[in-house]
Order: sequence, then structure tokens, then C-alpha cells
Amino acid sequence: MTPRPGTIARLGEFVTAASPPPAARVAAAQAFLDTAGVALAGVGEPASRGVREVVEAESGGACTVFGSRVRASASGAAFANGTAAHALDFDDMCFVSLAHPSAPLVPAALAAAEEAGASGRAALDAYVVGFEIEGRLGRVMNPRHYERGWHCTSTLGTIGAAAAAARLLGLDAEKAGHALAIAASEASGLKENFGSMVKPLHAGLAARNGVVAAFLAKAGLTASAQAIDGPQGFLHAFDSAGGDLAGAIADLGSRWEIVDTGITVKLYPSCAGTHPTLDTILDLRREHGFTAADVEQIDVDVDSVTPTILIHPRPRSGLEAKFSMPFCAAAAAIHGRVGIDTFEETIVNDPAVTALLPRVQMRVDPSFDGKAPALTQCRVRIRLGGGRTLERAARGARGYPERPATAGDLAAKFLACATRA
Repeated sequence: MTPRPGTIARLGEFVTAASPPPAARVAAAQAFLDTAGVALAGVGEPASRGVREVVEAESGGACTVFGSRVRASASGAAFANGTAAHALDFDDMCFVSLAHPSAPLVPAALAAAEEAGASGRAALDAYVVGFEIEGRLGRVMNPRHYERGWHCTSTLGTIGAAAAAARLLGLDAEKAGHALAIAASEASGLKENFGSMVKPLHAGLAARNGVVAAFLAKAGLTASAQAIDGPQGFLHAFDSAGGDLAGAIADLGSRWEIVDTGITVKLYPSCAGTHPTLDTILDLRREHGFTAADVEQIDVDVDSVTPTILIHPRPRSGLEAKFSMPFCAAAAAIHGRVGIDTFEETIVNDPAVTALLPRVQMRVDPSFDGKAPALTQCRVRIRLGGGRTLERAARGARGYPERPATAGDLAAKFLACATRA
């Protein structure tokens, strides 16, 4: 079946013909570097080791697997590297797609570029193309799609990765459209698995499946022209807030999501929903000099999406602790910093931290701005001994596009991550 003029055809044309502006390539280059760092830090994590073991058992190919001398197929390398990039939840975010865009996109683009012998510039352009398609899907589908329980890094990320791989493999517009339609049937990823090794697996699967979709389309496999917006297509089946992509994709190629809304670089290796709160607590601690012994209660007001992600009030592991507001708030208040080692077993089980957990309460505040991006608003109240209370509201955190990470922040993060490999 040849895609008729419509959503799939429009997206296929964009994949092959888009010409990203220099500002988009600069953002993509920063994303590649940040993702390489967090992937190097993540290669030793259990989820990464397990996926790498499977990939190495099926080794054979020309593509790089981080943390290994083994060369793998393009899909295998994308699988292993995508999982490693998301293993610590330290990879970047996009508050339009509500996804971690780079964890699938960078590994998929690197693998497809190695397979095709493509240039670095071509890999950057492919990343931008995938990012833009994810952003348009996110604008139409979220927040309902995300609140329903779907992990956008995996669902939207699979389609973005397919777009990036299709461009690098040199598919024409028709075959690129088929790659996206194939990817629409590969996509999955459940938020119920947050706090387990399956969450980083989602990014690896999205990268792998996107690459596979592009290779299948290149080999001649075809798919429905309505796989995305048909009556039983991707938007409908995945509970999209909107049912029509036409308006969202009308400005593809003339407006660039990656430039306008940007990428959020994580400066803490935990769920992005904790970052405004972490910034606020750490700032208050520095300004007022309180210690763990002073803290009687911490109340955190959040938007309605945040509790659907921070689902572990009493975490039992470092992975669960990354999705626990009580743990992250308590650790920040007690230790005055949050880093990769914060989520190691010794800190998760630190008696001082566990004692404070019951005194951290997270509540939804219905008065928050409903037009603001999800996960960006908070209000923190810290009650100290002697009746003293510190209170502050926040919109966003350091590393967000409105408060971008400095060159020093990025260099320090990269080195802290890469030296763990």
C-alpha cells in the first residue's frame, strides 16, 4: 500500500527533505554529548549489563556498543546504548513530548549512521527530524496519553527513532512513511514499570525498534497510510488528547520545536518531576543553613501529573528512589546535594533519610497554572524546629531551557559520568 497524501505522507516528506537550521544542530550536538556521558555512566548498571549480555550473545556487525569491545548490528547497538543512556535517569527531557528524547534518538542515529557510513552532520540532522516529530505528537497527545500510563520515551520515542534511522539510511519519502507506520505498531512502554529495570529498557527498545522499522521499510515492507491517525491508529489506540495531527504538523520545517521550546538537561539523576523541588530545597538549605536535625516537616505541592510518575513513597531500591518525592526531598535536605551516588544502597537505607520519609508529604495543588508544562511547578514548605517555616514556589529548575545549564555545568556532568566507565 502506498501512503496516500495525508499525515504519513507529510511526515515521510519531512523526514527526507527537512533542512534543520544551525541553531537546531547546535542543540542536537549538545544532546549527543550529554547522552554519551550518561550512557557511559550507565553501562555498569544491572539493566545495561543484562541487555548488553543479550546483544553480545548475538554479536556481529559494525556498530559500537558502549562499555564493550564487541561490535553489534545497528539494532543491537541501539538497544544496548539506548538502555545505558536511560539507566540512571540522568538523560535529557522535553516537556512538550513528555519524553526523554535523546536516550532513544542518539543511539538510533549513531547506529544507523555507522551502518550507513553517514557523516556527523547527517546524524545531527536525523536527530532533529526525530525530535520534531516526537514534539508534534506530544503536543497533540499529551497530557492525556502520558497520564493514562504510557511512557512517552518509549511510545513517541519509537517513532522518533524510526524517523532518524530512516533519514540516515537514505529512504525516500514513501519508505520513510512506511517506517513510521511500522514503528507505530512497535511502540509500547508502561509507566507502571517506573522504578524498575524495565524503565531504561523502554529507551533501548524504542531505539532498537525504530532502527528495525527503518530497515524493514528499506527492505520493502509496507504499512497502513492511516497507522497514526486512522480510526484504529496510534493516536486513538494510545488515548491521545487530540485526534488530528494536521494542525500540529502544518509548520513542520518552518518552526523548530528543538529551538523554540528546547531540551531540558538534567542536573540531578532522578525523575524530572523532582527537580523543581530539589532546586528549591537545596537553595533554601544553602541560604538558611539548616541541618537535618532542624527539619520537622516538608510539604511539597505539585501539579496533577507529578503523582502519576513519583509512585514510590517508600522506595526499596535506588531505582525506586528516583521516583520518590519523599526520598529525593529528604536526601536533599539531609545531605545538601543530589548526585549519582545519592541513589546507591547506602544512601537509600541511610537511617537519617528513612526517618524523614514519613514527614515529607506531596499534594496536588489545583490552583497551579494549568497551561504550564507538566512537572515544572512546585511549592515547598519546610517546617523547622522552634516554629520557623521556610516557603518558596518554583517554576522549572536549573537545566531547563529558561534556565539553561552553563558550560561548566555540562562539563562537570560529563566528566562525573564518563569517569564511571
